[in-house]
Amino acid sequence: MKLASALAIATAMTIASTTPVAAQDGIPGPEQDSYIWLEEARSDKALDWVRAENERTMELLAGDPRYDAVKAEALAIYDSEDRIPYVTIRPDGLYNFWQDKQNPRGLVRRTTLESYRSDNPQWETVLDVDALAEAEGREWVYKGSTCLPPEDRLCMIALSDGGEDATVLREFDMATKSFVEGGFVLDEKSQGGIEWIDADTLLVGRDFGEGTLTESQYPRTARIWKRGTPIEQAEEIWRGEEADVWSGAALLRDHTGEVHGTYAFRAVSFHETEYFWQHDGEWLRLELPLKASPYGLIDGQLLFSTDVDWEVGGQTFPADALVSVDLEQFKTDPNGAPKTLVWAPQDKQTKQGAANTAESLYVSLLDNVRGRVLKFDHVNGEWVSSEIELPDNSTLDVAAASEGSDEIMYSVTDFLTPSRLYYSDGSGAPEVIKTSPSYFDAEGMEVEQYEATSADGTEIPYFLVKPKGMVMDASNPTLLTGYGGFQVPRLPSYLGSIGKIWLERGGAYILGNMRGGGEFGPGWHQSAIRENKQRTWDDFLAIAEDAVARGITSPDHLGIQGGSQGGLLVGTAFTQRPDLFNAAIVQIPLFDMLRYHVIGRGASWTGEYGDPRIDEQRAWIEPYSPYQKLLEGKDYPAPFFWASTADDRTHPAHARKGAARVKELGQEYYYFEDMTGGHSGGVDNEQRAKIQALQMVYLLQRLAD
Repeated sequence: MKLASALAIATAMTIASTTPVAAQDGIPGPEQDSYIWLEEARSDKALDWVRAENERTMELLAGDPRYDAVKAEALAIYDSEDRIPYVTIRPDGLYNFWQDKQNPRGLVRRTTLESYRSDNPQWETVLDVDALAEAEGREWVYKGSTCLPPEDRLCMIALSDGGEDATVLREFDMATKSFVEGGFVLDEKSQGGIEWIDADTLLVGRDFGEGTLTESQYPRTARIWKRGTPIEQAEEIWRGEEADVWSGAALLRDHTGEVHGTYAFRAVSFHETEYFWQHDGEWLRLELPLKASPYGLIDGQLLFSTDVDWEVGGQTFPADALVSVDLEQFKTDPNGAPKTLVWAPQDKQTKQGAANTAESLYVSLLDNVRGRVLKFDHVNGEWVSSEIELPDNSTLDVAAASEGSDEIMYSVTDFLTPSRLYYSDGSGAPEVIKTSPSYFDAEGMEVEQYEATSADGTEIPYFLVKPKGMVMDASNPTLLTGYGGFQVPRLPSYLGSIGKIWLERGGAYILGNMRGGGEFGPGWHQSAIRENKQRTWDDFLAIAEDAVARGITSPDHLGIQGGSQGGLLVGTAFTQRPDLFNAAIVQIPLFDMLRYHVIGRGASWTGEYGDPRIDEQRAWIEPYSPYQKLLEGKDYPAPFFWASTADDRTHPAHARKGAARVKELGQEYYYFEDMTGGHSGGVDNEQRAKIQALQMVYLLQRLAD
């Protein structure tokens, strides 16, 4: 089954560009906010401001004698020819998307399993994105493909102009390695996507013009498009409400490619979704909790995941559980078919993701922020689970799985050990087939886990990575980072460039696991959203205070870093406790939380933060909105804001306005904005290395010099 769960939908529902909006319902407009003009992403005035700020920041940071060396170190890691080429498993081979110095925009390429297992795989280029961009004079960025199972020969290739999330879609033949002449093409960039119904039919959710987008500017309808007909004639089969965050339809398909039906969804908030099943020619609302969703299809069993306790049929399934129903019984009676518990979490456990092979379901778990993988099979009417033999005390994930066989790959990583890739054909224990090179000297370094006590008494775990011979004398340059939102966990992973540039130069690294994230399941997230969002910020501050109390570092040597929701985290931290930090990297952030809902698609995030148009909810947000908390009389830690003009998730206005306000206060600050790159912060390795070098030099100047 190709999943379309509420979580998968949610990860795509983020913020894009906009034009300024006047004051409404008490929300600041031009009269109260003199920097609203910076919300015009590509206006001449805004871009002139960006160019001037970029020039200033490059002089301050790229002029540092360490900059060239730091950038070279980062670029060597990003361009490394012996890094693991992660793949997807398809019937005609293993596919990989590869970027390096010679191919900055990247190659879609394939090889055989036998070749892949060798030290020097032989790759066949399927699509050269650099050549395509040059031929068409576009800033094309490859955004993946959606292929027709089970052969996966016909695919819709997604291309972004400059790194935006909005894409164009073009039909591509993997066998001929060419775009299909006269094939399906959606040349108007849009959010949304497609599913293949058959070789001549697509299920499409896109911007079809007036009335087809929600208030959050996401697709509202689903249509069936037949080959050879204009897209304008595509039949509409589903329409949600304008107030929805996103609405559309998806197929229930098994590992053979057979379609068993169609379901629709209405994301009524970022974290709440209604599901409907096409039954006897009508759309039937499924009696699921709003925080539950389809999860997979295996062995004739349809699985659901729930983020809240689910009472049904005289049973109560706990939050974070997996629940199954017989597919044929579901087709007959979608709401009345008996439900069975597949898995329920124990204390400090949560599931992270799932993948199907032809015969089994594999679920990645976190157990006290350590990884496990369980295999599930439905045998003789009962669910049977077994744990996969993989290293302990690591972050584990399913890296690739074949729906046409039992082949599966697992990624294994931690802070200090180069990442490894394990493979199994389903008949035995996984074995290592690829290992990332060592990018920094980890000998003598160690990882420790501590807990900090938050403002309400909750214990908040965090990891400390210490360099060789570090003494707890409060003098250590320390970088603290985290996320704390949207049920997304931050987990130990190989530090790579951070290890080389920061740890080897004597810095320490802290990763926090604040409430609002997904480290301990849906309850960990739901306890710190909306009216309780301040708990996330309190947790982060508690970790910083604990690190100081233990002598790990001191405010003069403590810096913080975070992106997107993590950028908001950093913004709240340095505006609420400017005395606690001496550096703050605010990456692609949310920052003006009183206007975020009118900046692009920000209205889709009200399920996480609340809606500032509603007085009660504005009262939750206003006390922490960082932009409004940049005040006279406070000494801020010279924040470094950076963003991307092409970012259509978190619009660059948030970072721009933050920097402009600090400048107005007459305080030290840094601002940098790439014109391309999107939300990831770089379309190629050169750009990524530049951004990393600017950040690391900033930290060295502020915390180590």
